Amino acid sequence: MDTQIGWLNWFSLGWFLFCWVSYSLFARRMAKKSACLASVMHVHRINWMRRLLQREMRVGDAALLANIERNVNFFASSCVLILAALVTALTAVAQLEGVLSSISFAISSSVLELELKVMTLIVIFIYAFFTFTWSMRQFGFASVLVGAAPIPGDTTVTAAERRSFAIYAAKVIDQASHSYNFGLRAYYFSLAVLSWFLHPLLFIVTSALVVLVLYRREFHSTVLDAMKKVENVGTKLFVTDKELSRF
Repeated sequence: MDTQIGWLNWFSLGWFLFCWVSYSLFARRMAKKSACLASVMHVHRINWMRRLLQREMRVGDAALLANIERNVNFFASSCVLILAALVTALTAVAQLEGVLSSISFAISSSVLELELKVMTLIVIFIYAFFTFTWSMRQFGFASVLVGAAPIPGDTTVTAAERRSFAIYAAKVIDQASHSYNFGLRAYYFSLAVLSWFLHPLLFIVTSALVVLVLYRREFHSTVLDAMKKVENVGTKLFVTDKELSRF
């Protein structure tokens, strides 16, 4: 059995990790100084929590959070199913080698190389599973905050406390949404790994392509432009949270 993986496979895997980590760091830094889905949604979430405090009935707000949590639960459950399939594939790498050899444009890979590729996918979906389940827990925390939100006529709660509630309840939802976004990125990058089974050079190209797609959607999408125009939120970006809660 061939015990060599080859420098091109190691290089393509390193490039893949570089693309993923670098884009995550880049997106986090850019979100603090330019309009993106994360920064725009932060303003909308503060508006949501501020207006929640003006409503006596919060059933609709709880339903919205429950709907978002169901979406996260779907992806978390899918991770379990995908992991089960990948573990099964790992025990049948020899058969997988035969299947790939029948594809004319797929590069020939050793059993060890295929095991590395399948293990990479397993690690990605384990990460995605933990990220999605943490997101679910945080949305559960947000649901508790909605239930604990002071009602409009409660005179024991000061204006400063209401402002603080709007800011920090929005931050909890922000953190839950960030975890959800990290999990979705794992799905995107896992699709790039699929091209690795065909050729390492294709893997390098698709890794860069995933970064381009993510950047386009998070920083230059049509939906971002529309969300910036809702209540002119684009002009309120990067204003302090304390001031945002007064708009």
